Amino acid sequence: MVNLLISQLRSLTWGWEVGMAALAWLLIPLVAAIFAGLWGSWANRTRKARSDGPELDGYARFRAAMEKDRTPTHSGS
Repeated sequence: MVNLLISQLRSLTWGWEVGMAALAWLLIPLVAAIFAGLWGSWANRTRKARSDGPELDGYARFRAAMEKDRTPTHSGS
């Protein structure tokens, strides 16, 4: 009778360890999802309204440089 109680106690302990291991593996993605949500909300926070002026000015200079007529570097025949 005592042997039967000890074996049941062992299976109860083993089940608890398995349950805690499963809980730990489930908590990892949960914590990662919470962290990703917090980071996403921080990255998408509203900032001061800013025009695209500097970026568009740089692009306009780039286009102007690309559209310039190239002068030949040497006289070819």
